[in-house]
Amino acid sequence: MTRVLLIEDEESLRQVIQLNLELENYEVITSDNGQDAIDKLNGQYFDLVILDLMIPKINGIEVLRSLRVQNKKTPVIIISAKNTSSDRINGLKVGADDYLSKPFEIEELTIRIEKLISRNQRPTQSIPDIYSFGDNTINFQSFSGIRNQTTYDLSQKEIHIIRYLIMNKGQVVSRQDILKNVWGYDVFPSTRTIDNFIAAIRKRVESDPKNPKHIISIRGIGYKFLDQV
Repeated sequence: MTRVLLIEDEESLRQVIQLNLELENYEVITSDNGQDAIDKLNGQYFDLVILDLMIPKINGIEVLRSLRVQNKKTPVIIISAKNTSSDRINGLKVGADDYLSKPFEIEELTIRIEKLISRNQRPTQSIPDIYSFGDNTINFQSFSGIRNQTTYDLSQKEIHIIRYLIMNKGQVVSRQDILKNVWGYDVFPSTRTIDNFIAAIRKRVESDPKNPKHIISIRGIGYKFLDQV
């Protein structure tokens, strides 16, 4: 199910949008202020964000800036009564993917959401049950690996993280991507948990875990897997 964060402080509009999107089988999480929105964005995964600009505590532009520091990919639709050309240009420059001026038709919003989510989906690579890289051979069926003729075990979460990184090899994946694809929507550990799992995996697969060659940190975003170095 597609998961949407709706950031809107006008209660009646928020409820109308939420109801209509839920009727279209979206899971909608709501927020009515900028600080709460940032907290949710930092701790959870969303397929799309709907963002009003004029919200209390922290305005929408600052929320968008905060999101883009951590996450370059999640589509964002701004909905706003600020509808001058300079307002729209500023929102798009900061990192919005679309800008819809109030008032608008819910059907138009739904169509824009569908197009953005479809555009943002990317095919992943299939990988065999036994996969080799560097000095490692990973067996995804037995949850184990071999490096330099030494066998090591991997937990279920570790094997799923490795599989997801390999499926997206050469591409940067955010911590939120890993949360969504390994933990799913219902359980949200902190992104620090991801870092701890990566550290444990590196101890098994890297010759020098402090200077990794296969699981590379991308500062402020997430990780990238390289099988050939």
